[in-house]
Amino acid sequence: MSKDSFTSPAAHDVFDAASTPKTASAPAPLASRPSQFVAVFDFGAQYGQLIARRVRDLHVYSEIVPCDISADALAAMKPSAIILSGGPASVYAQDAPHMDPAVFTLGIPIFGFCYGQQIMAATLGGAVGHTEKGEYGPAQLERAQNDAAVASLVFADTPQEQTVWMSHRDAVNKLPEGFSVTSSTAVCPIASMECAAKKMYATQFHPEVRHTQYGQQLLSNFLFNVCKLTPNWTMDNIIDDTCARIRATVGKSRVILALSGGVDSSVVAALMHRAIGNQLTCVFVNHGFLRKDEPELVEEVFHKQFNVPLVHVHAEERYLELLRDVTDPEEKRRRIGTEFWKVFFEEAAKLSSGKEPIRYLAQGTIYPDIIESGARKTGGKASTIKSHHNLIPFPEGVHFDLIEPLDHFFKDEVRALGCALGLPSRMVYRQPFPGPGLAIRIIGAVTAEKLEQLRAADAIVREELDAYNERLFQETGERNSQHACWQYFAVLPDIKSVGVMGDERTYQRPCIVRAVESSDAMTADWAKLPFDVLSAISSRIVSEVAGINRVVYDITPKPPATIEWE
Repeated sequence: MSKDSFTSPAAHDVFDAASTPKTASAPAPLASRPSQFVAVFDFGAQYGQLIARRVRDLHVYSEIVPCDISADALAAMKPSAIILSGGPASVYAQDAPHMDPAVFTLGIPIFGFCYGQQIMAATLGGAVGHTEKGEYGPAQLERAQNDAAVASLVFADTPQEQTVWMSHRDAVNKLPEGFSVTSSTAVCPIASMECAAKKMYATQFHPEVRHTQYGQQLLSNFLFNVCKLTPNWTMDNIIDDTCARIRATVGKSRVILALSGGVDSSVVAALMHRAIGNQLTCVFVNHGFLRKDEPELVEEVFHKQFNVPLVHVHAEERYLELLRDVTDPEEKRRRIGTEFWKVFFEEAAKLSSGKEPIRYLAQGTIYPDIIESGARKTGGKASTIKSHHNLIPFPEGVHFDLIEPLDHFFKDEVRALGCALGLPSRMVYRQPFPGPGLAIRIIGAVTAEKLEQLRAADAIVREELDAYNERLFQETGERNSQHACWQYFAVLPDIKSVGVMGDERTYQRPCIVRAVESSDAMTADWAKLPFDVLSAISSRIVSEVAGINRVVYDITPKPPATIEWE
């Protein structure tokens, strides 16, 4: 997860070496796989997570596993099906990822994509060659006319010609024994192959990407026509099963949760409260850097609507003093994160005093956190993107067991879970927000005056662009129109500029508006907002926010910029 995403204030902690904090032990073994699940072998593909998501979109549970898992270990997991992901390597390269050949003898249905087709062919006696011409992007696929292709369960209900997404130079040039070609392109004679008798299927193209016209149909055909699975990974089942596991894990013990008001911690709070009621206590550390009305929303939802035991710690003044004259963004992060846990554990000590000790600390770790941190639980081959951000620096003599009920959920599943649990949409669909909050959207030193200016300006930006996105939805019927804004906010730079207001010279701060279009925050483009929308934002900020006399619009994509300024 990039630092443009919302995490707890501890997400970017840098602790002094002298403090040598203890970190949390492994989470309690909460997650238990459903009776049917699909194991997605990770060969380092950029689309590895996407494959798992596409399977779950069809209401079948999936989990990413390391490609070099032993056949015995895999068999013990009892997967209902296997999908072999793509990958950037050549199957014959010295450092190419490989798999246990015995996996192919387990009798479990297998579907390979791209590198997955190549490793299947190379392992089972076929061959892969380096073609003279690569194939990248959309390609026209034609289904073969042989008996196997005509009767293919995977290609059922798809047309003779269709568009697929290719990304390869190597390709299978010799079929394993018992396999038949089921489709081809102008560049790739073996665009797909299968051995129905052994329930092994593979494509050189990527069914998981939206650019493959009938990709989801192919995946559905594999899961339901070949594997005979049942689409039972639904929100009702998920809530019931997860609550049952929470109760079995926690028993009568007490649980504490650091509630930030962000999506993940809010969903964990609602889910834990559904499971164990008042055994859960939430601690909301208000550092004063939240957006307009967000502390009130936390109080309203969890104290009044859900009646969750909630401790609201007002630490605004404490944090302002902590950041006095601090201008470096990383130092801001370090101080905010370190202080957060100091405040939190102070409250935890009070809550445990004279009562049954609190045993568990719940937190909102989600599946991408684990995958991107070097696959702590999957052991996968995907490149490490960041260290797992939810390691907790326990003070000397303090210990909690961790419980992470969302650690096998993707972000959109977490949001859907929040809706199903009754959380308001403005909380479930809140925009990504950095843990240090407005403190790192203020360039330079943080003061109470700057916070009020930025909080007011940011509220105007979000009000206007919320309305703009809603208009687009009414016009297009889609929430994800390509022209909609994905994230938008205000930034307060550490400069002043000359202006004129009421025939008088002013020397006040400018405000920077940032609005981007993105689907995953990995890349982003600046939003091409209509001039009337920009004009309304500018006019309102200058008119309504004291101390700001100029509004500018950031038109830099990511890369080279990041979404956040600091």
